Amino acid sequence: MTLFKNFNQKYFLCFCGFVIFCIYAMTFDVNAADRHLGYYYPEPKSEETYQAPLPVLQGVSRFSRVGFVTSLDQLQKQKPYPPTYHMFAKGGDAEKLIIVATEEGRYNTLFRLRGLLASMTADARTSPLFSKLGHVEQLNFFDLLKMVGFKKLTVTNGHDVAHKVIIE
Repeated sequence: MTLFKNFNQKYFLCFCGFVIFCIYAMTFDVNAADRHLGYYYPEPKSEETYQAPLPVLQGVSRFSRVGFVTSLDQLQKQKPYPPTYHMFAKGGDAEKLIIVATEEGRYNTLFRLRGLLASMTADARTSPLFSKLGHVEQLNFFDLLKMVGFKKLTVTNGHDVAHKVIIE
């Protein structure tokens, strides 16, 4: 307290306000970087960058990406069982794909998440878009995402496991 005895109360309050502002600003920057973190998925424990060999298709847009996700969602709803995951196109330009498991215990390891993505690769290879390209056995789900303009994919069990893929 002796330290503050000669310290002007006005300066002390300004200093405290500055410290609180700095703490808030640091928190804001972290949340601004990924505003879906904590809402759709936990902090990703793993991350990878995928270099797609194909370019983004001409004319793709936010509308294209939202339509892509809506089409995949409709295909899931046609199956004779409830969906095992939900997909969302998020971000200002819908450039971020989020896949969230629907059941407890499903896709609860990185290996199971990768298995899900591998099964989505099999589905992508049978899509009309891929069949026009040829050599579909060399392409995967990430390539399809790149072609329609997605830049980031986060896949999660919706509880405690999440994996992020940056698509370049």
